[in-house]
Amino acid sequence: MSDIRLRNVRKVYPGAAEATIPGLSLDIGAGELCVLVGPSGCGKSTLLRMVAGLEEVTDGEINIAGRQVNDLEPARRDISMVFQNYALYPHMTVHGNMAYGLKNRGMPKAEIAEKVGTAARMLGLADYLDRKPRQLSGGQRQRVAMGRAIVREPAAFLFDEPLSNLDAKLRVKTRVEIRDLQQRLGTTSIYVTHDQQEAMTLADTLVVMNAGRVEQIGPPMEIYARPASLFVAGFIGSPPMNVLAPGTGAALATAAGIERAAGHAVVGVRPEDLRAQPGGPLAVTVRVVERLGATANVHGVLDDGASEVIASLSGTDLPGPGEVMHLGVNPADLHLFDHASGQRLECAGA
Repeated sequence: MSDIRLRNVRKVYPGAAEATIPGLSLDIGAGELCVLVGPSGCGKSTLLRMVAGLEEVTDGEINIAGRQVNDLEPARRDISMVFQNYALYPHMTVHGNMAYGLKNRGMPKAEIAEKVGTAARMLGLADYLDRKPRQLSGGQRQRVAMGRAIVREPAAFLFDEPLSNLDAKLRVKTRVEIRDLQQRLGTTSIYVTHDQQEAMTLADTLVVMNAGRVEQIGPPMEIYARPASLFVAGFIGSPPMNVLAPGTGAALATAAGIERAAGHAVVGVRPEDLRAQPGGPLAVTVRVVERLGATANVHGVLDDGASEVIASLSGTDLPGPGEVMHLGVNPADLHLFDHASGQRLECAGA
């Protein structure tokens, strides 16, 4: 297994006024699945392509398995990349696509057949080896792309939004397959996505990016529980964290015994941490109720008229549009952020 280390990596495109990635360092441990997540244009795919050798590094170092690879061609970096558009050869069979890279290396036919057969069985493709890509579903094509990567036995897998072209149900199924496969193989992997739910479920280590910079690194649930900034708080979580207007947030924090929120702090609370509480400090006029089965997302506006709130509640006896409900929250579930910088404030009870 191999680690991947990035040191002060920068990317500046010719003629650009600003760097796409102004300077980023990152350590990915051997056997780890690291997910880069962030909005479109945040630099995550550019970073992945620099690791792959598809983009030149302006400054800094990229090391794979202890070897600096900045000046190496992609084929010499010992990595395999899985793209969102599969990149399969339409005139070749499944077997041909999976075997192509090994044939180019001059590997003996018997060894190729063994490797392709093993990967095909692992991916549930053994019965499809003679088919062409046009005869396969989107999910099967993506598995062929993964099989092509697996047979090379690389030092690292790189995934560039590989599930973007799949429908919602197939996306869930395929991401489970990817996670299971990566755990069984133990291959160091970098996975890029803009889908925070996908990121949360796949990652050993989550890297939240914004404007070419790292906002926070850590285990997914640690980032979810203690977001380092308002950006992370708003990006990670579905539905996103509620951010309350200064006056309302300060009043809620004060009612919960947290005095620090007055004036300079912004208060956040996750929808699932709100609970129905007769006479509670938050009076919400309901606008829409999204019923999701066992739970419902109740969308409303507070009586200050400035704060929109989502509460994830269970039960069937929920208010309808236009009705007022009162909500409360455990003080330990409040999140405080500096009003000017957006950075997390640490204090008792938050």
